[in-house]
Amino acid sequence: MSYSCYGLTIDSELSLPDLRLSPEADAGEAVQIRFAALASGLENCGGKQIGPYLWAAPGLLQFFVPNVARYQIEQGRAITVDPVRGSDEASIRAFLLGAALGALLIQRGHLVLHGTAIRVGAQVMACVGGSGAGKSALAAGFLRRGYSIVADDVVALDGDFRVLPGFPCLKLWPDVAERLNIPTEGLPRVRPNIDRLDLPLGQAFSSELLPIRWIYVLSSHNQPTFEFAPICGLERFQSLFNNSYRTRYFEGMMMQAEHLQLCSQLDKRIHLRHVKRPEHGLDVNGLVDRVLSDIAALP
Repeated sequence: MSYSCYGLTIDSELSLPDLRLSPEADAGEAVQIRFAALASGLENCGGKQIGPYLWAAPGLLQFFVPNVARYQIEQGRAITVDPVRGSDEASIRAFLLGAALGALLIQRGHLVLHGTAIRVGAQVMACVGGSGAGKSALAAGFLRRGYSIVADDVVALDGDFRVLPGFPCLKLWPDVAERLNIPTEGLPRVRPNIDRLDLPLGQAFSSELLPIRWIYVLSSHNQPTFEFAPICGLERFQSLFNNSYRTRYFEGMMMQAEHLQLCSQLDKRIHLRHVKRPEHGLDVNGLVDRVLSDIAALP
């Protein structure tokens, strides 16, 4: 089947129901996703091990997810999947559309951030931060206000620093959905043994190519209020670097110079802010209000 996301046409042997269907493309133009046996590691290709289950060489990356599959991503053109016997398709898809697709976009020369991108007017706001920072909660809050989601988890930018639309789903924790009165009955889990849910966006997905303008770096603190502060000087560059998608990927594939240049170019185009929110009892609607107020002051 042929699918589309991030400006790509993907020809996949694995069903990808989260993605939009696409007309059949020329085999030479489409990204190929195929099942095949893979040898462990990339020693025969001059690669090296850069993590417990991760190997890389220029233009080539392989990783292994225990009990799920081995993935190999090549030259931004192909992903090979070697499933572990007995693994489930939902888990195989989760890592394919996350870690593997993120690596492929990096190989294609895109600057890729780890976060969620939301359309605000004719521009895009991205929220980034570590696990548990509140990215999905903030995105869900914007969704409930009628805003559209451009990309979730993998936020890729084109050469003009426009956000490439991902696919029309948002990963959502049940407690966040409950807090925002988002119906979850019948929603599939991202993986069978993970509580996180796959929320179809429908018309709330923005497929238009729009420039990124604001990036909010989310974290928590032990204070009862929100704290907004500009990120200045060298810290701006470091924040963009730290919140890039899987930094070991471009380091292992010898793409550090290209990545640093992209971070430097993006730095000149955006408002970059640090947001600290209360560690406990996140007020999602209050955070959305504060971010919208901040955006209005920084057109």
